[in-house]
Formats: sequence, C-alpha cells, structure tokens
Amino acid sequence: MIVLSLSISTLKAQKWSAQKANEWYAKQGTLTGANFIPSTAINQLEMFQADTFDPTTIDRELGWAESLGMNVMRVYLHDLLYEQDKDGFLKRMDELLKIADKHHIKILFVFFDSCWNDDPKLGKQPEPKTGVHNSGWVRSPGTKVLFDSRKWGRLEEYVKGTLKHFANDNRVLAWDLFNEPSNSGYVDACLPLLKKTFEWALEVRPSQPVTAAIWNNHELSNQVMLENSDIITFHNYKDAQNLENEIKGLQKYGRPLICSEYMARRDNSFFQTCLPVFKKYNVGAINWGLVAGKTNTIYAWSNPMPDGGEPPLWFHDIFRKDGSIYKAEEVEAIKKHTQKK
Repeated sequence: MIVLSLSISTLKAQKWSAQKANEWYAKQGTLTGANFIPSTAINQLEMFQADTFDPTTIDRELGWAESLGMNVMRVYLHDLLYEQDKDGFLKRMDELLKIADKHHIKILFVFFDSCWNDDPKLGKQPEPKTGVHNSGWVRSPGTKVLFDSRKWGRLEEYVKGTLKHFANDNRVLAWDLFNEPSNSGYVDACLPLLKKTFEWALEVRPSQPVTAAIWNNHELSNQVMLENSDIITFHNYKDAQNLENEIKGLQKYGRPLICSEYMARRDNSFFQTCLPVFKKYNVGAINWGLVAGKTNTIYAWSNPMPDGGEPPLWFHDIFRKDGSIYKAEEVEAIKKHTQKK
C-alpha cells in the first residue's frame, strides 16, 4: 500500500501560483528546442543503459542544436533504468546535463509515457524495423504495471528519488511527469497513476516546475494535468491556424505555455509557419526530432516505407547523421526565431 505523507489539500497548495510561474518563465528567454534522443539509440533504454550510453554522439548532436540557437531539449527517461541501476542511471543523467550545459541547453525530463511498444524489457534493444516510425520506442511503465497498483511502490521510488536528486539543479528546466497518458487506448485507465505521479512530485516539490502536456480532447486526463501543472504544456501537430487557436484557448489559465511537441511536415506543421505563432504569443517551442537516426522518425506515424528509402518529405527531424541539414530554409527560420547569428 502506498501511503502519502501529505493530505490532498496540502499537496494542492504545493502547486505554484500563476504569478510565480510567470516570474520563472520571464527568466528563461525564448525557449526553443527539440525532443532529443541521440541518433545511435532506438529508445529511452538504449539511450541510458550503461553499455549503450553514448556521450560522444550526444555532445556532437547537442552542438548542432546549439548552432541553431536552441536552448532546451526534452528527454525521456524510463522507470526500468532506475530499478536496474539507480546510481548509474542518475550518474548518466548528470553526464547528459553536463554536456547540455556546455552547449547552453537546459533539459525537460519526461518520467512516464503511454506511447508505442508495450511490455518494455531491459538489455539489448531491437534493431529498427525498416521504414517504420519509432519501431522500438517503449512505454513506461507499460500495461502490466499501469494496471497493477501493487507494483507502484517502485514507480514512487523512481519519481521521488530522481526528483530529490536533481531538485535544485538549474540545468533542469522542468519535469514532464507523463507523456500522453491516455494514448494507446488507455483513456480513463491512466487516471489513477497520472494522479499519483502528480502527488509524488508535489510531495517532493522540486525547485523546477512540474507539468504534463495536454494532447487531445480527452477531458478527464486533460483536467488532471491542467489542474496540477505549474506551467501548461501541450502538443500540437496541426497547421499554424489550429496552433494559434489552441494557444488562445489556453491563455485563459494565465500561466506560461510551452508546446512540447510540434512539427509534422506531412500534416502542415512547419517551422516556417509555426515559429512566428509561438513568438507572437511568447510560447515555448519544442519540436519532435533533432537528428535522423534509429528512431526512424523521418517516416510518418501511419505510413511505413518497407523499402527503407528516404521519404520525399521527412515527417520529423532537422539534421542527417553526418550533420548536414534537411532543409536550409527551416534552419534559417529557426535561427531567425532564436536570433542566432
């Protein structure tokens, strides 16, 4: 049984006021970045496990991000990494933060994720499926644990232990507690763990803001996230007008806004059209994908290419593995937004 040391009313009181959130945001500059995983990793496990952690590639690729003026990366963690080797995992997180800090980049860490492959396992990860988007990405914690609260004790240790370790680390921008919790058909089944995760985070109350991003029209999970987040994050993979309409709707909460996933070329979500909207409303912008690699996110969600050829229009990502850029006009748009010379 999980026993909370604070009452629910006390936990609610731990949420930042809108004033505090806006004062924090005013100090962050123009938040611009990408969801980051090195091109040599297929998923969160391969990124952080001891035998596949790749600081050389991380350093090189974050250098490319710095060249665009990017100052934030969103990085996914995994509960199994903490369970397997807590000290080693925290050490590798620290090494990532050191590398990012060298490039003047802060990290937005993600604890849990409901997307893509279920039943994650430690050890050697699969090779990419040819032409398939995110063929090896894994959920955290996965259905077996999500539906069995008797196993949540280790999840509580993971969340609280990680937060306590980095609670006052200014290299961490913020904590994203749960990515798209109602995805993969979970819908309302995600709510108990989603609520618990906010309770665990608010018990620790790190110096950085906590959040979870609304991403669709699922009212119940969105309500939990909006009611408990210090800052409001959201996902929008649609055209610039849709993006602007969503931003206008979220402004009523009076809190800082960060779009923690956007940019899907096939769906008319482009740097050139979305970045001016983000600037107009002072909204942070974190696109999906930096370097094309083992995640195969140049391919669209529902359009695999069995021959493995390069799609005529990349879905995500900015750079090739050799550092060359996919579209020069996109890089120009990003640099204009970040005022990078």
